[in-house]
Amino acid sequence: MNGIIYARVSTRRQEQETSLERQVADLKRFATAEGCTIVDVITEQHSGFDLNRDGLYRLLDGIKSYQVEAVFIQDDTRLGRGEAKLAVLHQLHRLGCTILTQQQGGELELEAGESTVLHIMARVEELQRKWMNQKISWGMKRAMKEKGFNPARNLKNHGQGGREKKEVPIEQIVSLKERKLTFEEIAATLQGFGYDVSRATVHRRYRERMNERLTEEEVSDT
Repeated sequence: MNGIIYARVSTRRQEQETSLERQVADLKRFATAEGCTIVDVITEQHSGFDLNRDGLYRLLDGIKSYQVEAVFIQDDTRLGRGEAKLAVLHQLHRLGCTILTQQQGGELELEAGESTVLHIMARVEELQRKWMNQKISWGMKRAMKEKGFNPARNLKNHGQGGREKKEVPIEQIVSLKERKLTFEEIAATLQGFGYDVSRATVHRRYRERMNERLTEEEVSDT
């Protein structure tokens, strides 16, 4: 099992630096006792109420990069304070990480109120995912209904082994817009076929294409 040690203190005073060193030494022993391979040790001196922390970003990136299964901390306040702590806990749970604390001698046990909040946050995200999937479905059905438009036939990159598609099919965007789909619906439809596009990207590219058409028309009139 791969793990990361995360140690934090709130200030840069000399005694706090000593506390950091002690945290790391204790957590290394704790991780060894748990049979975990430590792939990174992260220390930082920053307020726990602030989410804009370099060490925190490094922790989240490291979990993905090293396929980390466990995060070792002294206690839950090392991850953050107040709402910031809940936000960090939520992200770690989403990444599938087990949080092990030296204070509790094992997996972190949350207070009832914290567990409730995290459960609510997870359900909200679940609703958002289902809502987006439904919007994709609506967009595809609407596109196929309007004048028989078939995205599977018209999107030139469809069916290429599921590869991520960076290019934007501008003519298809124009065609969908002419069928009265919103930019959000167009983005959802294209996402359903593997295009990595946002509503803003669709809107921008559509406007660029319309400007190009205007320029072409002006040239042809001269």
